[in-house]
Amino acid sequence: MMRQQRTDLAAEARQIWQEGAGEAAALPGVSARDYRRRGFSVTRVEILDGAGAEALGKPAGTYITVDLGPYFENRGERFAPAAQALAEELTPLLPAEGPVFVAGLGNAAMTPDAVGPAAVGHLLITRHLGDAVPGLRSVAGAAAGVLGTTGMEAAEWVRGMAERVEPAAVIVVDALAARSTQRLCRAVQIADTGIVPGSGVGNARMALTRETLGVPVVSIGVPTVVDAVTLAADLLPGGAEAVPEALRRQGRSLFVTPKDVDEQIRELGKVVGYAVNLALQRGLTAADVAALLA
Repeated sequence: MMRQQRTDLAAEARQIWQEGAGEAAALPGVSARDYRRRGFSVTRVEILDGAGAEALGKPAGTYITVDLGPYFENRGERFAPAAQALAEELTPLLPAEGPVFVAGLGNAAMTPDAVGPAAVGHLLITRHLGDAVPGLRSVAGAAAGVLGTTGMEAAEWVRGMAERVEPAAVIVVDALAARSTQRLCRAVQIADTGIVPGSGVGNARMALTRETLGVPVVSIGVPTVVDAVTLAADLLPGGAEAVPEALRRQGRSLFVTPKDVDEQIRELGKVVGYAVNLALQRGLTAADVAALLA
């Protein structure tokens, strides 16, 4: 049942499993808890072993989903708390010291896939400064595009740049697929398992993980699309079993995204970019970042 409803979010995969098995059923190899961070709801799912990975269809590791819905209700007052909440969840997954390379994955010319490049546009890039500005961590970043526009897999150019920069960790920012339209451009998932670009839309590429890059890889993903079959299964009273066969055959190549996705990606790119800055440059505030980026 779960495999018929596509999602990149571990929190949703857990929800789908519980719906299929019954709310009282114990999910093997998975630990989960809900809490709040600076006024935002957070779900932390830890896949502990192979049994949990098999149940949810995701690698073992930590997956943290932050609901930024309240930010969009009051953007002026909620921007700094939103960025700080994400930063506080991201920080423990990163090494305390050493240079970091940030890769913005996706196609800047295709808005639902542009959150990675948008986030990189708000980074404090400091590697070239050396010791000229004491106290700033060395950060390099790039958004090179996708295979169709560069001729390179994301893993190829990220690996090449990482070999040059020699970072202590790599952060990758990418668009994801969700099960529910309520999470589109609202949730942000942070994971310590790396990422397989394109997997959410059935176009999986080479993995970006600790095994392929040789350093810790932390992913930040924003769900921007839901495929038609998954959407129908989520909305119809009979669930996945009620989805018409014609839609099953063709619906996997059809995707739904919010009508104001352009504006939302701009907003999310800024929030995620600031969050990465706050996690890496721990003495700065959102106001400090804004001043340095001006």
